[in-house]
Amino acid sequence: MEEKTVFDKKSAEEMDEISKTLFAPIYPVIADNIIKTSGIKEGVCIDLGSGQGSLAISIAKKTDLFVYAYDFSGDAIEIAQRNIKNCNLSSQIKTVEGDVHNILFENCFADLIVSRGSMFFWDKPNLAFKEINRILKPGGMAYVGGGFGNKELRDDIVNKMIIKDPKWEEKYKRNMSEEKRKIFAEASSGLQNSKTEIINDDSGFWIVIKKNTLMTM
Repeated sequence: MEEKTVFDKKSAEEMDEISKTLFAPIYPVIADNIIKTSGIKEGVCIDLGSGQGSLAISIAKKTDLFVYAYDFSGDAIEIAQRNIKNCNLSSQIKTVEGDVHNILFENCFADLIVSRGSMFFWDKPNLAFKEINRILKPGGMAYVGGGFGNKELRDDIVNKMIIKDPKWEEKYKRNMSEEKRKIFAEASSGLQNSKTEIINDDSGFWIVIKKNTLMTM
């Protein structure tokens, strides 16, 4: 039986500690990959399942985007607010507490939507992807998935995490399994007025959604 992940203050603090140590190098690399793929450097960005805010912070540092760090966990939001303040980015990043299955933004709101690691915890991926597509502006892009940015970081971090927590390897393999990839690929396919592409390489497994510039009813 698959173990249910607990999201509480303790787990939020643990993830914050890992994000500032072992995982710290991945966020700037993933941000660079997102910017290179999307070409979007200004406007509105939403980081879904932002957690402690690491990816949101990296995106803000590298672009002129105004970033919403969006997460359903109040404990994670509290930590993100502290991290954002410590990086002097409070004027460029705003935290929002909410559910990815019912995103608290209007239609055609965001130029760029990003997310690393959160989709593996979505109860209904098909609904979440429809919500992502709904709030994307025409011509906007979403870059959603999981990974470590490149092969070197992946191999190094995976090996160190297995030593740190032997149970983590099972979770990692399950999340990145062919079965999971198929579920997410199917859940993100057929979105209205959008084209979906899959990136499956050393950077990780990512779903890229490109909203058409011209909308049809």
